Amino acid sequence: MFPMIFIAAALALLFCTGAFAADAATGTTPRSLLSQAKGLPADFEEHFFDVPLAVRVELDEEFVSEAMIVLTRDDRLTLLDFTDHEGSVIKDVERDRWGDYLKQGVPLGACESGCPDQLLAVHYNLEKSLLTLLTENAEREGQESKYYSLPTGGSTGLIVRNQLNISGGQGQDLGGRLGLDASGSLGNWNQVLNMQFSRLGGPDDDALNHAVYSLYSQREMHGEFLRLGYFTPNAEGLTRQLRTFGASPDTAVGVMYGSSDSLMISNPKPSIYPIYVTANRQASVEIYRNGLLINTQAVTTGLQSLDTRPLPGGIYEVEVRLVEDGQITSTTQELVYKPNNWRNLDNRWRYNVFAGQESKLLSNWDEQPSGDLTAGASLNYLAHPRVVLGLSGRQVKDNMQYGTSVDWSLANNASLYANIYQTDNYGTGVDFNSLYNYGLGSVVLNHTRSWLDNRNTYETLPDGTRIRQRDIFVGQTSQSSLSVNHRLSNLRSINARLAYSEGNVQGLGLDLGWTERAHLFGNDANWRLSLFDRPASSSTGDKRNRGVDLSVSLALGSPGEQWSASIGTRTSRDGGRDNNGSLSYRRDLQDHVLQSVSATALVDTYGVGLSGMASFQTDAVNGDGFVQRSSFNNDLTGGLNLDSTFAVGGQRMVLTSQYAGSGSGMIVDVESDVDDIVLRADDLSGGSTMLRPGRNFIPIAAYKGSSVSFDFDGNHAPAANIQPPRTAYHLNKGGVDYRKISVMRTVTVLGRLVDPQGKPLKGHHILNHASRGVSEVDGFFSLEMNASSPTLEVRRNNQLLCQFRLDTANAHSENDVLMIGDLRCTPDTLADSTFTQQTAG
Repeated sequence: MFPMIFIAAALALLFCTGAFAADAATGTTPRSLLSQAKGLPADFEEHFFDVPLAVRVELDEEFVSEAMIVLTRDDRLTLLDFTDHEGSVIKDVERDRWGDYLKQGVPLGACESGCPDQLLAVHYNLEKSLLTLLTENAEREGQESKYYSLPTGGSTGLIVRNQLNISGGQGQDLGGRLGLDASGSLGNWNQVLNMQFSRLGGPDDDALNHAVYSLYSQREMHGEFLRLGYFTPNAEGLTRQLRTFGASPDTAVGVMYGSSDSLMISNPKPSIYPIYVTANRQASVEIYRNGLLINTQAVTTGLQSLDTRPLPGGIYEVEVRLVEDGQITSTTQELVYKPNNWRNLDNRWRYNVFAGQESKLLSNWDEQPSGDLTAGASLNYLAHPRVVLGLSGRQVKDNMQYGTSVDWSLANNASLYANIYQTDNYGTGVDFNSLYNYGLGSVVLNHTRSWLDNRNTYETLPDGTRIRQRDIFVGQTSQSSLSVNHRLSNLRSINARLAYSEGNVQGLGLDLGWTERAHLFGNDANWRLSLFDRPASSSTGDKRNRGVDLSVSLALGSPGEQWSASIGTRTSRDGGRDNNGSLSYRRDLQDHVLQSVSATALVDTYGVGLSGMASFQTDAVNGDGFVQRSSFNNDLTGGLNLDSTFAVGGQRMVLTSQYAGSGSGMIVDVESDVDDIVLRADDLSGGSTMLRPGRNFIPIAAYKGSSVSFDFDGNHAPAANIQPPRTAYHLNKGGVDYRKISVMRTVTVLGRLVDPQGKPLKGHHILNHASRGVSEVDGFFSLEMNASSPTLEVRRNNQLLCQFRLDTANAHSENDVLMIGDLRCTPDTLADSTFTQQTAG
């Protein structure tokens, strides 16, 4: 390639002297190749036609790529390959499309037939070594659309996510949930099915509950959506979802219309306002949304924040249950705050309206109403780029629910979210959250208060008689907290949380913490000292919980291993002193079904407690689980989370552990003649997935047309070729595409092409399954060849001249380079089905 670049530069220098005069004579009309080459010495002309040339390719004055091309005397151009496109703004999919067109061989000048993408002309300039593609969009100002276009002709497919969450043990009723969440695509309509099986556990509800919450079809439009069918009328489509008080909206059959900027988008970010728990002992946390278990986590003693990244996006309320020794010791209502950015002043409204009839499908919830009309609306208004106002009103179970909110970004480092909500015959609630970042730390302020009064709530008997609610409650509950996190240096930080609550837990609580990173025994170590004084609870004998805890974690052993230890004192279950200590071990695993494992042993006043955790992933399912044995009563408690996805598309199906959080997917079959190969599929719209031989699944973005590129994982790629190296997609939500890619072991072939008399043949195209090349002036060529199919074809002007099957066993080979000598191109090779190698004598 480098000799060709130097030759092209020399040609340009020789040509410059006469070029400008010629341009003045011919005006702006592109000249033929023969006229451009006129006056060149004969020796240089031999290196201009029918040989590889290095050029720059531009499309409407936009850089496409550096490339290797071949020019012929009849003013035709054939692309060999694009070589380097760094710095180009042209999308890979578009570049591939132009590459496929140019590799067929195209005439220079005006395009007269079969012109792709409004192509007007193709021109080559010898002086600049420039290939120019001119289209009808050359002088038009491109206006970027605000919306993704739907796939032409729609798409088809089905994606079913299966989630299983289980939590329970000795002394604790078994609870759990099995959720089936299906999304399908038929044309430009998206179909949704959501079905839940749950057992909440507890003395009041140990039955197996089941219900269908969604069974509808939805059509996306520019900025809006239309939904028809059976659904839960919640606040879909809002940028800031409002909270409501009392029972959640039940299912209805009807129609829903509204904004669609945030429809069904999975947000993996953590909640802006962290959710804290303070466990007195080794415990587990169960997170419920609308009465359904959506996540469970194991927690250690002391103040800590929960991992909110697995929780769905949006702004909504969850119930957090702290389970210690198999007993629920606290239940709090927390806010998950995962909003999406909204700054478009040209579109200040986000809205949602619905109307229908209350209904239930395959549900055994007796209290769910059916037959009554229901309607509601929710609004967001962008009053200022920093202020979003909200208002909602809906009818649920013959009661009206109202909600108002304000989301105010006071500054780039300060924000406030407040919500006031009321439900007829139930009560009123207020929620206030604020966050301030000051560079070295942050301050978070939260306040929640509820006024409950259900004296005017009635029950309707089967005969139509209305009676007053049996369980009357009048009162209020509140919780306020102030949290401060401050970084003293890159190695040290402190945190404090002051909380006051009224209701089931009464009193003021204080937690102080100090964290430092250091070196111990030549390894990285993390120290943490905690001091706490918390309100009395049933797990501390109704005495205040006061104590101190010192812990250290140390990276010892092989990479991925970690040891942790702690000592401390706290209030025991009977109100006395509980001196305790623990030792933990954790290991992260690579290339194994188990992703990580950990074990903990603790000693306290009551005895020895044990716990173990593990996360795992197979081709079909991923999940995590934990088991704990209480030191208090030796009871066992455990939890399990499983997640799997079933996808159908392109007449193929797959069961995978990959979560299609982007809305659609692609089934990919990998065929390879290279052992133990690992590929990486990079979605240009975001995300990367590892592929192995066999059937794989790639989550891809819905609506956003893009492409997936395939490459070898790691820094040491084998001598192999991936076909195709890239594939484009454009799918509706729920759509599934199918692709097959082949990984072929390759060798580099070096040889010389000669005619029957032994004279070199230049400008002939040599093709193989893996690549293509062109013979140079002296007949020499090089190209990549499929090692398992060592065949070559020789073509000129799209005419097959000869073909060969190479004898790779007897050819000289060094470092995956096959030197085959002369190939004599004769017509009789076409009749020889064995394609034997021809060499000159």
